[in-house]
Amino acid sequence: MTKPQFGTFGVFGHHSMWQRLTAQQLKDIEALGYGAIWAGGSPAADLAWVDPILEQTATLKLATGIVNIWTAEPGPVAESYHRIDGAYPGRFVLGIGVGHPEAVTEYRKPIDALNDYLDKLDEYGVPKDRRVVAALGPKVLKLAADRSAGAHPYLTTPEHTAEARKIIGPDAFLAPEHKAVLTTDAEKAREVGRKALEIYLNLTNYVNNWKRSGFSDADVAKPGSDRLVDAVVAHGTTDAVAARLKEHLTAGADHVPVQVLTGPDKLVDALAELAGPLGLK
Repeated sequence: MTKPQFGTFGVFGHHSMWQRLTAQQLKDIEALGYGAIWAGGSPAADLAWVDPILEQTATLKLATGIVNIWTAEPGPVAESYHRIDGAYPGRFVLGIGVGHPEAVTEYRKPIDALNDYLDKLDEYGVPKDRRVVAALGPKVLKLAADRSAGAHPYLTTPEHTAEARKIIGPDAFLAPEHKAVLTTDAEKAREVGRKALEIYLNLTNYVNNWKRSGFSDADVAKPGSDRLVDAVVAHGTTDAVAARLKEHLTAGADHVPVQVLTGPDKLVDALAELAGPLGLK
């Protein structure tokens, strides 16, 4: 199976942010050498906003990070996949995931629900190598490797990436997201980081994963310890941030979607600052 060819670094953001960027901003991100954009926030199944983004760029790839299996039916999602891939071959990867038990009343065992959804995607002809699965724990990581191109972990550390690579094996795609704040003011960076982490400290799948990774109850208690924030939100000089992001590659990641915690108006400038230290063109 061929891994998605996304380059070493991409950019993560909410799907609503990508819809607000201008064509020039998208072209600038592409020109900086970021290989893909990742769109989070459980978008609707029609994915109508994807086509304009790909139309306005030439080589930039796009992945959903993720389509929520509870809120987007597999049939319409598959139709969207085929529409997008037909118009822009090889530039779209469908990322799916189970979301959070706190947000869904009909939530059931993630493995069963994911398998059922992936069965439907098989039935509707979405290729295994053009989809990825959001995965944190060992069972879902294994499922991601078995039934898709690979895994897209969120809010993890390079240490988690190393463990994930062991679980999924050498051939599966691994694309862990990592957050960054471009400031050398550690207190300011942690303030921004804590605001971004606030919702996730309420969600058991993230809290449990951090505990599996060695964080204590005190670390994951609101508002999150400095140790936790520093581990999942890179900050400091651009060289220091880039070095932290590259630790995922050393640990076994194929591609790292970077979520710079800044407004859309400052995003391209921040990505330009990082491009050199990351080794992009």
